[in-house]
Amino acid sequence: MILIRVLKFILKLFIGLFLCGLIIGIAGYSYYSKDLPDVATLKDVRLQTPMQVLSKDGELIAIFGERRRTPLKYDEIPPIVVNAVIATEDSRFYEHFGIDPIGIARAMYIGLKQKGFSQGGSTITQQVAKNFFLTPEKSIARKAKEVILAIRMEKELSKEEIMTLYLNMINFGSRAYGVAAASYTFFGKTPDQLTIDEAALLAGLPNAPSAYNPIAHPDRALIRRNWVLGRMLNQSYITQAQYNEAIKKPLGASYHSPKIEFSAPYVAEMARQFMYDKFGEKAYTDGYKVYTTISKTDQIAATETVQKHIIDYDIRHGYRGAEKVLWQPNETAWETDKIQQTLNKYICYSGMCPAIVMTSSDKEATAVLSDKSTITITYQNMKWARPFISDTRQGAFPKKVSDTLKAGQLIWVKKSAESWELAQIPAVNAALVSLDSDNGAIKAIVGGYDFKLSKFNRATQALRQLGSNIKPFIYASTLEKGLTMATLLNDAPIVRSTGSATWRPKNSPPTYAGPLRLRIGLGMSKNVMMVRALRAVGIDYAANYLERFGFPKENISHNESLALGSASFTPLQVARAYSVIANGGYLITPYLIEKIEYSNGTGMIYQHQPMIACQTCNDEVVTEDNKPVVSLDNVENEANATDSEEPEQANLKSDDDLVLPNINPNDNNTNDTPKYAPHTIDSGIAFIMKDGLRSIVFGGSDWQGTAWRVKALGRKDVGGKTGTTNSSKDVWFSGFGGNIVTTVWMGFDDHRRDLGRTFRAEAGAVTANPIWVDYMKVALKDVPVKQDVKPDNVISVTIDQKTGLLPSSGSKTMSEYFIKGTEPTGYATKEVGTKVTDSEGNTSELF
Repeated sequence: MILIRVLKFILKLFIGLFLCGLIIGIAGYSYYSKDLPDVATLKDVRLQTPMQVLSKDGELIAIFGERRRTPLKYDEIPPIVVNAVIATEDSRFYEHFGIDPIGIARAMYIGLKQKGFSQGGSTITQQVAKNFFLTPEKSIARKAKEVILAIRMEKELSKEEIMTLYLNMINFGSRAYGVAAASYTFFGKTPDQLTIDEAALLAGLPNAPSAYNPIAHPDRALIRRNWVLGRMLNQSYITQAQYNEAIKKPLGASYHSPKIEFSAPYVAEMARQFMYDKFGEKAYTDGYKVYTTISKTDQIAATETVQKHIIDYDIRHGYRGAEKVLWQPNETAWETDKIQQTLNKYICYSGMCPAIVMTSSDKEATAVLSDKSTITITYQNMKWARPFISDTRQGAFPKKVSDTLKAGQLIWVKKSAESWELAQIPAVNAALVSLDSDNGAIKAIVGGYDFKLSKFNRATQALRQLGSNIKPFIYASTLEKGLTMATLLNDAPIVRSTGSATWRPKNSPPTYAGPLRLRIGLGMSKNVMMVRALRAVGIDYAANYLERFGFPKENISHNESLALGSASFTPLQVARAYSVIANGGYLITPYLIEKIEYSNGTGMIYQHQPMIACQTCNDEVVTEDNKPVVSLDNVENEANATDSEEPEQANLKSDDDLVLPNINPNDNNTNDTPKYAPHTIDSGIAFIMKDGLRSIVFGGSDWQGTAWRVKALGRKDVGGKTGTTNSSKDVWFSGFGGNIVTTVWMGFDDHRRDLGRTFRAEAGAVTANPIWVDYMKVALKDVPVKQDVKPDNVISVTIDQKTGLLPSSGSKTMSEYFIKGTEPTGYATKEVGTKVTDSEGNTSELF
């Protein structure tokens, strides 16, 4: 009887406790489920995935984002990985409904036994719920929410979907999130290439990614891996034979950085700026694939060519000495640890690495690198190092190694073939921009010698005076006003006195030939002829005309020095301007971003639709109404300007509106209808100026153009213009071939320094032009020769070579292009006794 009463009491107590628990559970569920997120959103979840910057062909250039992740679909995850994770994290994964009561009971039992509760017992579903929706805090409230979400997830999602979320989401350490990133980071493999022991290692990491990291803690990682293999054996995921083989294998883990196909850091940074400007911090986490317009071949050629010629220049100008002297040859050498600490403060730049000289003799020196290895530098590999005195002076070449290298010096070295050479970080810099002149796509861009050395992008940010690179645009303005390539302008010295100041623009070299046709003045880059051409059309007219080529109004000088290139522009602005001449008069807009996609393949976000140069519109005429006929009577008089003479330096514009264009990437415009770029100069004028730029390469019957080196390309569709500013502070070359326009600049970041003279004068023709030629040899390799179609308003007329007039009997003749209505009507006559005075006061007869 007593037993029955006890049993009834226990039953009532159990029912009461059950009801209380049920009430508490319902109340808790009601309380903690308030404002919980909808787990159905996990069906379309976007995992934090880094941004990838790629070439136009899909080759990886850079990755931006803290979390390396490559999301996979379930069928892309090998069963061995799934089984290893289940054996390790949640052996009843396929049986439970989001929470595992047996697992919880087991965790409680272990906790009571060890007198301390752990966080064990969480299912894979709970871990997914916690990572996606909740904070990592340890509290009853957070755990309750986790349980509720886990139960809901099991109703909304399949087991495969939950497992896929887990394996794409979880942290494996070393910035690797998801099994795909972990497979590559630790083994350099894709998940389908993993062996059983490798899968076991990865499965053991999420529990404590730092503690079990196989690179930082290999001993702990090995123990953890073997424990996972034991779990897989116990749960029959692997056989005894597979276990015996796997457990004997070494870890085999090493760090693998993301596989970058080729380096283009200035390109990557431009793309990063664009994406951050449009998407903010989400640019680094939403898994964007940013396809740029550059090609691997062109970009590598541009980078290597710029670096090579920078080094060549640096070597020509001598050795500036050791980076630092750590101890004198007669002093005791530093201890090894101190040497290594010093070397570790430096990094390598484009293959140049720091080294410390330990010994030096007549024939060789030994030096130690940051990896503690010792190298030898022979006389053959440092004999170039004549001491640098100034940009115009060098000392004598060294006769022995010890003349230059001494123990205790911190120097720079570079490996060449099997030997090490003395090197130095260059002080000079350069930039290159290459465009498709038909649509503005950037084919290659180099902003400096090394991005790690300087993140300043000289291609888009360096505002430098243009020198003679500006001449084609001013000459184009004179054609608009009625001058022709056959017009005679006097190549004679100019002296202008304004108060106590005297302005004497000079040719380079300072030789003068009297009246010459405009084509020769352009081809031989005659400065004084350019000044007279500017005077003919007027400063304000020429300055305003430059805006047609995309040059910012804020940067344009309004004085006679404009003729000599005193205005400052960026290389990208200059390349864009030359594209107008190359493509028939259309102002294209340079662009770098071709398209943007999601990395998970869910679709296109943005496809750029460039405005293109019309290839079938050569009959379209862009001219001014009622334009006055230009008189050459005023070319010896100082020109007047109504605008401010010099632009304010603070107001100069670089390329922010080109690098970060005002477009909406979410507006996925895929309209195939072509949009034409603005037609800013007449196609006839563009055609004639383009032909004039070819003359700079090929010259005439009795004169040589300044860009004759371009003939090495072996093409007839090339042309370009050199540019050198005062004292060779800036040297330029811009030109075209096929549908490619490329601009090269070289100079010092410090505007006060000039490029100087060594064995030769540094100028656009001899310093910048070779960079352009070497790059274009690669860029034009598979580009067909472009045949320009002569516009309807252009005619070809036979003229007298000397006067530019119609030929008379006995004249030396040539063909010249004219805009209809500007061709000569008079005939050449022979003048007698015309004299020209050069800058030294010497006179000579022209005929």
